[in-house]
Amino acid sequence: MVQSTFFRLKAARCLPVVLAALLFAGCGTQAPDQSSAHMQGTAQADSGFYLSQMQQSTDDTKTNWQLLAIRALLKEGKSQQAGELFNQLPQELTDTQRKEQSLLAVELKLVQKDFAGAQALLDKLKPADFEGNQLARYWQAQIDASQGRPSLALLRALIAQEPLLAAKDKQKNIDATWQSLSSMTPEQAQALVINADENVLQGWLDLQRVWFDNRTDPNMLKAGIGDWQTRYPQNPGAKMLPTALTNVQNFKPASTNKIALLLPLNGQAAVYGRAIQQGFEAAKNGAPAVSGPATPVQVAQAATAGDADVVSPSQAPVDELTQTQPAAPVEAPVTAPEATQASEPAETAAPANTAAPVSAPDPQAQPAATPAVASTPANPSAELKIYDTSSQPLDQILNQVQQDGASIVVGPLLKGNVEELMRSNTALNVLALNQPESVQSRANICYFALSPEDEARDAAHHMWDQGRRAPLLLVPRSSLGDRVTTAFADEWQKLGGGTVLQQKFGSTAELKMGINGGSGIALTGTPVASSLPQQQGVTIGGLTIPAPPTDAQITGGGNVDAAYILATPNEIALIKPMIAMRTGSHSSAALYASSRSAQGGAGPDFRLEMEGLQFSEIPMLAGSNPALMQQALGSVNNDYSLARLYAMGVDAWALANHFAQMRQVPGFEISGNTGDLSATPDCVINRKLSWLKYQQGQIVPAS
Repeated sequence: MVQSTFFRLKAARCLPVVLAALLFAGCGTQAPDQSSAHMQGTAQADSGFYLSQMQQSTDDTKTNWQLLAIRALLKEGKSQQAGELFNQLPQELTDTQRKEQSLLAVELKLVQKDFAGAQALLDKLKPADFEGNQLARYWQAQIDASQGRPSLALLRALIAQEPLLAAKDKQKNIDATWQSLSSMTPEQAQALVINADENVLQGWLDLQRVWFDNRTDPNMLKAGIGDWQTRYPQNPGAKMLPTALTNVQNFKPASTNKIALLLPLNGQAAVYGRAIQQGFEAAKNGAPAVSGPATPVQVAQAATAGDADVVSPSQAPVDELTQTQPAAPVEAPVTAPEATQASEPAETAAPANTAAPVSAPDPQAQPAATPAVASTPANPSAELKIYDTSSQPLDQILNQVQQDGASIVVGPLLKGNVEELMRSNTALNVLALNQPESVQSRANICYFALSPEDEARDAAHHMWDQGRRAPLLLVPRSSLGDRVTTAFADEWQKLGGGTVLQQKFGSTAELKMGINGGSGIALTGTPVASSLPQQQGVTIGGLTIPAPPTDAQITGGGNVDAAYILATPNEIALIKPMIAMRTGSHSSAALYASSRSAQGGAGPDFRLEMEGLQFSEIPMLAGSNPALMQQALGSVNNDYSLARLYAMGVDAWALANHFAQMRQVPGFEISGNTGDLSATPDCVINRKLSWLKYQQGQIVPAS
């Protein structure tokens, strides 16, 4: 009995230990909830993982995985699937889950480019509602909703986000902050009013002022940046300079002692090459500089300068011309050819000029600042050697150029030769006078193209600045018309615009038949399919929100408010009356045209018929440089197409002499004869053109 009692007591004492062991063992087999770590942003996975976890979970954990899957789907660009999953979220959510839902709702709007809707949702949220990863995303949503338009709100959002980012993401934030600052004009910057305790923002604005004051002198700018870093050691930008300003710190002037000019001097393209050569050599010898914005009197003089014996240009693109008749490299100036019915190259290079650089243009097309003076003078003593690209293969010419010790190459002109240049991987500094189909960013190459696509992009900015929001493109039924349409539509979308319509027209004979038949031209068209990525619709809360319209036709019933016309003088002389025939003379739609429509010495009847039409033109032919215009027209026998190429040669000389600044100093600009010239990060030279208007039989500057 005693022994039996002993064993019972021993078993009773061991039971709690055994139960505890079993309990802990059971807990050990239960998978811990990992969703919280992912929700806090400390762990990341793809949408497939989250969807799988969602299917295997229940209750709050399932909802967490669902929210994470939506976020991952948006990050992967699967907006439609993300929207459908968002619509399936349960009504009952925890506070943390509801905060995540509110951020996802904003991010879905941003994916759909519904920036107004996203901002409306953001206005209902407060930064204090979020922390950690969610707070960083809140500020990113504020940044995205601004669409890159520089503003005080955007700067504050970027500054608030920076401390929340991982080290690897800080450079992107700092670069975006600088992009916003450098996109402002001095007038916009001076209008900003900040709080006394915004020390970081004050530091950024002081750096902006250093840049405004010194950007035309790389050495002064470099010294100014160093001084700023000393004064603001705790500013994020002082610890990690914006990439663009790091390039300034490493600035080294490019030598222009020996310049190689590569142009076609034989064959069909020779007339273009020689016009550019004449302008380039004239600039080297001291061609007249731009005198400033044209006055109405100068515009009127420019419009009638060629009344006697004006050659009307045709429009054959240079890149479509063949190259034949090899010849030896040319070292002496080539005699100017007799003017012919030559065409303006649709894709030649864009010029630079001997005038002073001006302040960088605002991406949102704000008014330009007062022009500054270039710090690096042109080098009139430079040795110039000219090579005929129609004489031998380009690789042989480049080898010869290198053996001759050239420090910079200007050219080639034909697009095929530029693409061959890219394949050569030359180490020489090159100002290419054309642009390949696919631009490659090379530290030693800039691209300068005088093209109708360039004009179309400038037209998009000009029309947007004038408040136009529903444009129609009237273009020829040709590859040229297609290229211009794509360039305009892509730029319009970048500006935040919606659908662009297009209408194509045929030959002059077809247009005349339309006039004789009394049909006219209605301001209607079919939507342009932009080459930029298109967005899909999403479903939120049972409501499907479509992407911006891509197939809804806008008609002339009051919706189209502007038409951009790509036409020759003969074509536009028929097109504009045909528009009036259908819409009436008091239509509210504004009409715009490219320089293709401009002709020197247009008579009073033509000018009256074009009443109200605005058209783009290079500044030299718009009256900004009357002395050079007379010199250019005299050299090319009043052929306005060749005069544009002459101006391009003048500007190419200035760009070559400021090659390092254009390549390395952000915001550097030259006020040229073919436009205000600035460079993208890939060193594609952009041109801002002059805009003129027919008014009561006269040609005046457009507002």
